[in-house]
Amino acid sequence: MSYEDAITALADPTRRVIIDRLRGGALSVAAIAKDMTVSRPAVSQHLRVLSDAGLVTVTPAGNRRLYAIAPEGVDQLRKYLDTLWDDALSAFARGPPAKAKGQANA
Repeated sequence: MSYEDAITALADPTRRVIIDRLRGGALSVAAIAKDMTVSRPAVSQHLRVLSDAGLVTVTPAGNRRLYAIAPEGVDQLRKYLDTLWDDALSAFARGPPAKAKGQANA
């Protein structure tokens, strides 16, 4: 998947909570959903979106599934943000753009 898919998936605050819970390692849906304001089926749907975006991996473990952050998906997002940051720093180093002729002083 692309960084655009990751950004779209992370636009939802519930999905960001899920990603934060997975920062410590793989968890089952029940562990992820514990104390959340949404139901377990809703968490499962959010996990599906995160998985489709390439941000989460799913590993069968007996009769349950363990979800974990997908390093490859996060790496794509990080690379995009790095290029954005590099471009912003380059623009800052060039200084402010020259004012156009006839433009009033602000």
